[in-house]
Amino acid sequence: MCGILAYSGKKSIKKILLSGLEKLSYRGYDSAGIGVLTQEKTIKIYKYAGHVQNLTKNLEKITIESPVGIGHTRWATHGEANDINAHPHLSHSGHLAIAHNGIVENYNTLKKKLISKGYTFQSNTDTEVLINLIDYIQNYQQCALKEALRFALKHVVGAYALVLLDKNNPHQLIATKKGSPLVIGIQGKEYFIASDVTPIIAHTNEVIFLKDDEIAYINHGKLQITNAKAVEKTPFIEKLDIHLEAIDKGHFPHFMLKEIFEQPQSLQNCILGRLNMLQKKLTLGGIQDHLPSLKEANRIIIIACGTSYYAGLVGAYFLEDICRIPVVVEYASEFRYRNPIIKSNDVILAISQSGETADTLAAIQLAKKHHAIILGICNVVGSSLARTTHAGIFTHAGPEIGVASTKAFTAQLMSLAMLALKLAHEKKTIAENVFQHYLLELYKIPTKIDLLLQNISPAIQLLAQKFKNSRHFIYLGRGYHFPIAMEGALKLKEIAYIHAEGYPAAEMKHGPIALIDQDMPVVCIATKDHCYDKIVANIEEIKARKGQIIAIVTEKDTHITSLTKDIISVPDTPAALMPMITIVPLQLLAYYTAIARNCNVDQPRNLAKSVTVE
Repeated sequence: MCGILAYSGKKSIKKILLSGLEKLSYRGYDSAGIGVLTQEKTIKIYKYAGHVQNLTKNLEKITIESPVGIGHTRWATHGEANDINAHPHLSHSGHLAIAHNGIVENYNTLKKKLISKGYTFQSNTDTEVLINLIDYIQNYQQCALKEALRFALKHVVGAYALVLLDKNNPHQLIATKKGSPLVIGIQGKEYFIASDVTPIIAHTNEVIFLKDDEIAYINHGKLQITNAKAVEKTPFIEKLDIHLEAIDKGHFPHFMLKEIFEQPQSLQNCILGRLNMLQKKLTLGGIQDHLPSLKEANRIIIIACGTSYYAGLVGAYFLEDICRIPVVVEYASEFRYRNPIIKSNDVILAISQSGETADTLAAIQLAKKHHAIILGICNVVGSSLARTTHAGIFTHAGPEIGVASTKAFTAQLMSLAMLALKLAHEKKTIAENVFQHYLLELYKIPTKIDLLLQNISPAIQLLAQKFKNSRHFIYLGRGYHFPIAMEGALKLKEIAYIHAEGYPAAEMKHGPIALIDQDMPVVCIATKDHCYDKIVANIEEIKARKGQIIAIVTEKDTHITSLTKDIISVPDTPAALMPMITIVPLQLLAYYTAIARNCNVDQPRNLAKSVTVE
């Protein structure tokens, strides 16, 4: 959600801000703008609704020379998407400008107080309230901007990441965060401040991940970081292991398709250094110190949102099956607003692709108050989740730019499978020969997906053309494939804008069967496992009602091929690991259907890559 970019240095401010905002656009947005200083020592704002290209086009013939600048891509929360509500925002006095991510929950109360003090507002945003609050405090107390910011934030309820521009200090940028990510890139005396590293890595691989309540001051090529009490902190500079080509589409038309085809490599990266087939050994160094707590845990509580929630459901099946430990999976957004029963010997497992999901982070804080062990599964080193959990597993899927998660999801499934196997082996709830068999099958997964991708794309493109005008889809699965049915349906909703629902196949007769007719496509995940005969019976019921059946089957299946022509065959794999295989054709089905419907695949409407606000 939203993207911040600021720069201090001697290079072309316009080029850096515009190219950087373009790289941030994958996060989801509806407007874009920049704020710079003019030679007349005023702040000039350029902002437009729509694509970053609208901003670029309007700035083509404008020369901008400014030592510092701020930019923003907005995802609307308060006020519709238009030029006025776009960021950056100026203060009432015109002395300050702000780019802001997050939500000021008490903005209405603050706004009323400011209006009573003579302030007027141009937009409907909470951000304009925040910059005017800072402006008011600075004028009222006659203090430095950094002191005004610190005092103002004591009155703010909510989450934020922000960067300030001050016309009276033309070489200064001030940035801070709470509950929303902010990273600072360093290249000599040049500084880049951004919501994530994507606009930074073209310039430097040295970064500082700002912590909550820390305030960064950049002035004349120098950086100072203090905490909320104004105590100076020594920043920890990390070196990124990300290459520029990782956030480039290469020869693919869309990031989503590239990331689907990257899954063999991303899964290989996930098991690299962990799965040693020569020694027949599985090592998870990130959680090694907490294995005793896992072994003695009363239960495991998985908390996540969206696609990560469905990964958690798959993981719960496997953990319970081979570890013989109770597992519950909770939507983080619901977990945090209940009064959940958490005991000290419970283990919380938080899953997030970005590591910045607001509800998941808030749920972690709630669990910490109950003194539970908190583990994480995350794709982003240095993320808030990685810093707030006690330990965890990095998925190493690489940057995922497409809003609809693909390779991050399968990497989460792989991480959960390794966690379940490691724990079962430690608890001795799995026979050694079964453990070794699973290790071998895990090792084969990337190759199987690679071969699958080479073979199925043409057939799925034909299916997408056939069903592109359908208004509704039903996805059915049993056991491990019930969560995959929901994830497949979510992908279709996200990028093809077709209403789709995933159900446990046994629940079809309890309501959804009323929807089935000759116009209803039904995707059935029907691979060979202990539920095979049951799902075949479901397919027979759908066929009897003239439903349009699309079946995902194990290769060499002859029975289901006699029931429908629309078949996608996948390689045989143990049931617990099969979700990493069966989700791939469902990802492609969503992608090619979206293409057939002329949808924006990488940036679907109304969605954001990282949901950093509630």
